[in-house]
Formats: sequence, C-alpha cells, structure tokens
Amino acid sequence: MLKTNILTFIIVIASISFLNGQNSSLRNLSQPSDAKTRSISPENFTGQKGMGGMASLEVGTAAKAARNLGQGWKVNPYIRIKPGEVFTLGEIDGSGIINHIWMTPVGDYRLMILKFYWDDETEPSVEVPVGDFFAAGWGIMNEPVINSLTVCVNPRSGFNSYWQMPFRKKCKVVLENMSEKSVSLYYQIDYSLEEVAPETQYFHAQFRRVQSVPYKEVYTIADNIKGKGNYVGTYLAHGARKMGWWGEGEIKFYMDGDKDFPTICGTGEEDYFCGSYGYNDREIDGKMYYSEFSNLYTGFYEVKDPEIDGFVGVFGQYRWHIEDPVRFEEDLKITIQCLGWGPDGYLPLEDELASVAYWYQTEPHHSFPPLPSKENLVIQKSIKE
Repeated sequence: MLKTNILTFIIVIASISFLNGQNSSLRNLSQPSDAKTRSISPENFTGQKGMGGMASLEVGTAAKAARNLGQGWKVNPYIRIKPGEVFTLGEIDGSGIINHIWMTPVGDYRLMILKFYWDDETEPSVEVPVGDFFAAGWGIMNEPVINSLTVCVNPRSGFNSYWQMPFRKKCKVVLENMSEKSVSLYYQIDYSLEEVAPETQYFHAQFRRVQSVPYKEVYTIADNIKGKGNYVGTYLAHGARKMGWWGEGEIKFYMDGDKDFPTICGTGEEDYFCGSYGYNDREIDGKMYYSEFSNLYTGFYEVKDPEIDGFVGVFGQYRWHIEDPVRFEEDLKITIQCLGWGPDGYLPLEDELASVAYWYQTEPHHSFPPLPSKENLVIQKSIKE
C-alpha cells in the first residue's frame, strides 16, 4: 500500500510539471500543458493574444519598405533606441517563464546594456552588455559561431538565449543605450504564462571587466553572492598582451564561508573551459595558432580583428554548468588567476579580462557593483589614417 501511494504521488507531481509546461524536454513534448505561449517583438510590444503585426504605415520603422503592401506586411520589425535612452523591450504581468530570446543588435555592443527585473525589485538581476550576455563580447563584426545548449550565436549576429527565466508576479526587460549614437535592434522574447513552483529560483547574470589585471593580483568573476543557489555558467573574454601561452590561471570557487582557500580549485584556465594543452597552441612564423571548438557546454574561439588595440591575441571562452551546477547554500565568490608560461615557469600577466557570471538564486540578491564607466566599457580600436 505504501509503495502504491508513493507511486501515485510521483505520478501526480510529474503531471503537475507537465501541465504547467515546466521541465520541457524531448521526453515530454507530447504531453499536454496548461501553459500559454506568448511572444514580444516590435510587431507586438505587449505580447497579447491576437495583437501582432498591427503597426500602421504611419508609425512603422519599416514603413518605406512596406509602403506598397500595407498593414500586416513587416511594417515594424525593429526598433531604434536614442542615445542615453532606456527602452523597455518587454514587460509581463503575472507568473511565467522566459524560454527564449533572439536578437540582432546594431551598435556598440559594450554600450548596449541588457537589464532584467523580476517581480517588484528595483535593482536588476541581470545587468550585462548585450554582446557579452551572448558570449560574444568583442564587438560588432567579431561575432563567433556558438552551438551550445543555452546560448547560440548564428551567422552573422543571430544572438539566442535559452536560459530559463522564471518570475512570479511580473518581469521587465530593458536595453539602455549608453552610446552617443542611435542603435537599432531586431528582437523577440518568447515566454509562457504559467504557475511557477514555489521553490523555483531566479536567474541572474553579472558583468565585470578589468582592462589590465594588476601584477600578481587575481581577477574576480563574481563576489558577494548571498543566499541559496546554483551557479550555472561563465563567459570569459581574454585579451592577451604578450606572445606565448596565457591560460595557466586557476579558477577558484569560495562558497559557504570559505576564507583563504576555496572548496573548488581548478587546474588552469583552459582546463576549466574543458580544453587542454593551450587549446593546441602553436607558433608558426612568429604568430600563435589555436584550435577552436563549440559544443553544448563548452567553447573557445579566437577573434581575428587587427583593429583591436593592445593585444597579440583576443579570445572568448564559455562553460555552462548544466549537468554540473555549482550549488551553494549561503554565499559564493569566484576568482581566476591571470597567469601564463615563461622561461622560468609560471608568469603572472597583466592581460584584459571581461566576464559574465550566470546563476540562479533565491531573492533578494545583493546589489551588483557599478558597471565600468562608458570610457572603460568600450573596446579600443586603432585609429585609421
């Protein structure tokens, strides 16, 4: 009798998950759900049912292209955001989950800041430059191709996020244009209106950048994360300033009261991002070459842009802790060493590092450190004569 009751309870719980539309996978896509699918884009800013494609030629951003076709024919597929403007991409009332975001921005990626607010919070849980959020932090025309489970970057600048982002009362997604030029954006936010389980945690993402890591100091990826949660991913943009190998630094996870020494200590930068032996680095005719890769959980790529000043190599790396989340009960801090290899062994470097930390946690979260100033966000380009 006890076994029967336990089995019944498991079936009921599983049915609730299916009916709520949560925990989607190939195994349960055939199951019915009470979740209601909605989508926000410039063709339907509110996501309301039956309200898409209603823009008129008088207000549409693509009115000129659609002038011979009229309403309903791709009249308003993108937005323009003025200098200094904070544009609300989407605002949703009720309980639900953002399941997918697609966008293709045109502008300075480092000065286009994505912010997400959950429920009634006044400080964002996500505050990241748009390119870095999608693991493409080296600017427009330098987008990699990424084929991962949670982030896909498709040619040329098709940015996709599949991070699940639940909310209970409402959510608000904005993009701030910090530049002195107008920017344009095509985008779509796909979400479901549904009940969210009471124990569900909120999605967070935080950006940091140091243009030159001080000699023998470590770089902080995340700090002052308080509460219970799951750390789920890291993106790291690395600008190497010296020839030779630059990725010896260990990543360290200090959790739940750790002081001088961490609970998790990696063995090297490329090791953490699941590569090995310098990503097959080799020097040919005075130039370094590497082997790029992109898969469901990890990836490495090189940016070949001769106009980016101050570096002999420019790289991006990501690791998603999908099957191996780092679980913390009280607090979390993450650092990585800026370390290379020299003639006498390990060589402390003063490279540029920029990162995004992704995690889920219970609210409220601690305030994020301020973003770098506008001048310290942009990627320096060489001046053409």
